[in-house]
Amino acid sequence: MGDIVVLASGLGFPEGPVAMPDGSVILGEISAGRVTRVAPDGGKSEIGHAGGGPNGIAVGPDGALYVCNNGGNAYAGGGFLSTGPAADYAGGSIQRIDLATSETRTLYSHVDGHRLSAPNDIVFDAHGGFYFTDLGKRRDRDRDHGGLYYALPDGSKITEIAYPIVTPNGIGLSPDGCVVYVADTETSRLYAYDIEAPGVVRHNPFPAPNGGRLVCGLPGFQRFDSLAVEASGNICVATLITGHITVIAPDGAVVRQVKMPDVYPTNICFGGPDRKTAFITLSGVGQLVRMEWPEPGLKLNFG
Repeated sequence: MGDIVVLASGLGFPEGPVAMPDGSVILGEISAGRVTRVAPDGGKSEIGHAGGGPNGIAVGPDGALYVCNNGGNAYAGGGFLSTGPAADYAGGSIQRIDLATSETRTLYSHVDGHRLSAPNDIVFDAHGGFYFTDLGKRRDRDRDHGGLYYALPDGSKITEIAYPIVTPNGIGLSPDGCVVYVADTETSRLYAYDIEAPGVVRHNPFPAPNGGRLVCGLPGFQRFDSLAVEASGNICVATLITGHITVIAPDGAVVRQVKMPDVYPTNICFGGPDRKTAFITLSGVGQLVRMEWPEPGLKLNFG
């Protein structure tokens, strides 16, 4: 395991890193309301005009960025954790940003007549559609339920797959594309949904709480955030409070835990010529870091 190298600091709750072919990393700054490119030399530049709270990001089959936007959060006292929706919050959305022109447009804000609450993380399948999670929005006295969804990148179709889920966050696909994994934040549980067709999953009966089958749950007070999948099929889940990247085998065994210098590592992606460079967002301290990883990451379908 290599040393941790800081690539950029001063980021506003960074999330959703995407390693690009030119060596840069694109990520969302949730509290700053922008999508940012971090150059190999650490330089930062805004891409598009996201606003709100851009979180998970993926490159689509057309080369554009697809962004999960949670609609914006409020923050108090200089803290990095949200206290609820922003004053101008009007719902979450899925956005498309053209990398060539910076054109930013909303693809989806509703599903089956229901407003998206706080889209969180996203992954494209080989067919060109994408799965995404909606974390749900927390307020002073209540919160929205979260869910799992599937949509097409041309804005023509969005489908609810599983609802309600307590706080669905990270999402990823197995190497064969037959399983979609979802990390639930507040329960620190990793669920798997077996895919029967694009956007169609097998639902397990009660007592499965959301139709997914439980892969792994961690003891004590830990919280799951976003995830990435290794080429081997292991699932790397950013684990809050304890400050680890927890690597979980498909059978639920914890393979290893890699300690981070922050209690809020929120996401991981893989890049470099052999996909053995891990880029990790440390949201408590507002940094993007990199380190060499013992296993290559799974090659994504696009990007």
